[in-house]
Amino acid sequence: MMKFYFYLLFLMMVSMNNFWFFQFNLFFLSFLFMFSGNYSFEFKSLNVFLGCDNLSFGLVLLTLWIGALMIMSMHFVYELKIYMNYFILLMFFLILFLFLTFTVNNLFLFYIFFECSLIPTFCLILGWGNQLDRVQAGIHLLFYTLFASLPLLLSIIYLFFEFKNLNYIFSVENLFQVYSLYLFVFLIFAFLVKLPIFFMHLWLPKAHVEAPVCGSMILAAIMLKLGGYGLMRVYMYLINMGNFLNIYLIVLSMMGGIYISLISMFQVDLKSLIAYSSIAHMMMMLSGMLTLLSWGIYGSYLLMISHGLCSSGLFCLVNIIYERLSSRSLFINKGLMNYMPSMCLWWFLLCSSNMAAPPSLNLMGEIMLINSLIMWSKMIFLLIIFLSFFSACYTLYLYSFTQHGKMNYFFYSFSQGNIREYILLMLHWIPLNLIILNSEFFIIWM
Repeated sequence: MMKFYFYLLFLMMVSMNNFWFFQFNLFFLSFLFMFSGNYSFEFKSLNVFLGCDNLSFGLVLLTLWIGALMIMSMHFVYELKIYMNYFILLMFFLILFLFLTFTVNNLFLFYIFFECSLIPTFCLILGWGNQLDRVQAGIHLLFYTLFASLPLLLSIIYLFFEFKNLNYIFSVENLFQVYSLYLFVFLIFAFLVKLPIFFMHLWLPKAHVEAPVCGSMILAAIMLKLGGYGLMRVYMYLINMGNFLNIYLIVLSMMGGIYISLISMFQVDLKSLIAYSSIAHMMMMLSGMLTLLSWGIYGSYLLMISHGLCSSGLFCLVNIIYERLSSRSLFINKGLMNYMPSMCLWWFLLCSSNMAAPPSLNLMGEIMLINSLIMWSKMIFLLIIFLSFFSACYTLYLYSFTQHGKMNYFFYSFSQGNIREYILLMLHWIPLNLIILNSEFFIIWM
C-alpha cells in the first residue's frame, strides 16, 4: 500500500503547475493499482494500519478512476486559469483522504479520514460552485454529516474500551457483538445520513445542484459509497442485533425509495433529477445489504460500483449541456437531438444503464438485490415492483424530455461535443458495461 501513497505524494510535488500531467498520472496509478490487484478474499499488503481486501480494492479503483475523470471534466479551470493550483491541491487531498479511508483497517482511523474527506468537498462546492446558494449547500453537507458523526465517534470509543480492538481483521469472524439498541443506532446513523437514507436526504440534492461538475461527480460516485462501505464494516459488530432490527430499516428504505422516485419525476432541474435518482438507487442498495444475505451484500457492492460510474457520467452529460445553454431546466433543454445528435447516443447509453438495462453492471447488481430481498421476505415483492417501475419511469422522463420535443429557436450559437467530452463519457460507459464480463471478481471477497 505504501508505494501508492508515495506515488501520490511525489505526484503532488511535481504537478502543481501541470494540469494534464496530474490527470495522466492518476490514470496511470489506477492501472498500476488494478494490475497489482487483490483477486482473492483475504487482506493484502497488510501492515499495522493499512490493508486492502476486495471490498476496499474496487472502491479505491473507482476513486482513482473518477478522480482522473473529474480533472478531465474541469477543463475550464485550466483554460481560464481559475485558481488552477488550488484546484489541483484540493483534488490531491480529496483523493488521498478517500484512498486512506478505504485502505485503513482500523475503525478509528476510518472515522478520521471519513470526516477529513468532507473538507476538500466543501471547498470544491464553495470555490467553484455556480450560484450564491452554494454556501448554504456546503453548510448543509457539512452539518448533516457532522451532526450524525459525533454519536459514531462515541460508539467507536466505547467499542475500543469494551473489546480492546478496532481492527477489521480480528473482527471479521464475528467475535465481538454488540447488544445495545443505542449503540446499534449510533454506529449506523452516520452512514445512513451519508448514503443518504430517506428523511435524512435533503442535503444531497442541494449539494448536487450547487456543486461544480467535479463536485457532483465525487459526491455521486464516491461520497455516497462511503456510507455503504462503512455499514459493511460496522455490521461485523451488529449482526445479531441486525437480525431483529433490520426489518424496520428495510421497509423504511424501500418505501422511501418509491417516494423519492415519485419526487424525481416532478423535478425540472436536470441535476436535481439525477440526484434524487441516486437516492432511490441507494435505497435499493441499502435494503439489499440489510438482509445480511450473501447475495444481498454482493449485489449492494456491485450496485455501488456501477452507480458510481453511471451517475457520474449523467452529471457529465448535464454539464456538457449547461456549458452550452447556461441552463439545466427541462423547459429550456428541449429537442437536444436536433442540436447534438451524436451526444444523444451517449444520453441513451447512460440512461439505459441507469435503468439497469443489459449488459450494464447495474442489471447484475439489481438482480442480486431483488433475489436477496425476495429470499428474505416474499411480501416485499410488492414494494420492489413499484420501485423498479418508477426507476424506469424517471429515467425515460429524463431522456425523452431532453432529447425530444420542439427546438428552442432562440439559440443562435451552439457547438457540437468535442473529443475531450466524448472520451470522458466513453471512459464512464466502457467500464460500466465491460466489468460484467468478469463480475465473479466482485463476489469472492466475503
